[in-house]
Amino acid sequence: MSSALGLTRIILATGNQGKVREIGQLLSGTHLGVVPQSDFAVPEADEVGLSFVENAILKARNAAHHTGLPAIADDSGLEVDALNGAPGIYSARYAGVGMGDAANNRKLLAALDGLAEAERNARFQCVMVYMRHALDPTPLICQGTWEGRILPTVTGSGGFGYDPVFFVPTHGCSAAELSDHDKNQLSHRGQALRQLVAALTHTAKKDAK
Repeated sequence: MSSALGLTRIILATGNQGKVREIGQLLSGTHLGVVPQSDFAVPEADEVGLSFVENAILKARNAAHHTGLPAIADDSGLEVDALNGAPGIYSARYAGVGMGDAANNRKLLAALDGLAEAERNARFQCVMVYMRHALDPTPLICQGTWEGRILPTVTGSGGFGYDPVFFVPTHGCSAAELSDHDKNQLSHRGQALRQLVAALTHTAKKDAK
């Protein structure tokens, strides 16, 4: 890992191209250069944790182990109050493993069919973890939360995941209708990543003294 004066090369522990693009945009202009784990043929980690933080640590440790480089991983998902927090950590596979975003959205809308607007409160959660190496005993953990509610229908064509059904009250539209800039400013992932970048920048400056 380099100092604050140079580029820090970090493995991004995800195979989700939407996340790769989004995190790359968020880190543009920083001293952090991320490389997706697919460039190293890193196998996917088994997400057997029971919380976002457990799964994020598992993914970061797996990427660091297979590459010998520091790693960033996030685990994120949607919590819906009417569903007791589901789909939660199972957000990416809510409709079944490999079923994809459209199937997940259909299942979610069906589960909430007929509920009034006031009963459709939800939030995106993101836990982002940075590990210096696979045996790092003190991983850096940051969390972001994005409040909203679930729309009755799919709206908008941007973003990925549950963005087309997630209403953003501050902007009066779905997350899928936001510009990349606005989404990065508002999103759970943007919040967590800004915390992480600030912490890593502070550490690098201290180390460089």
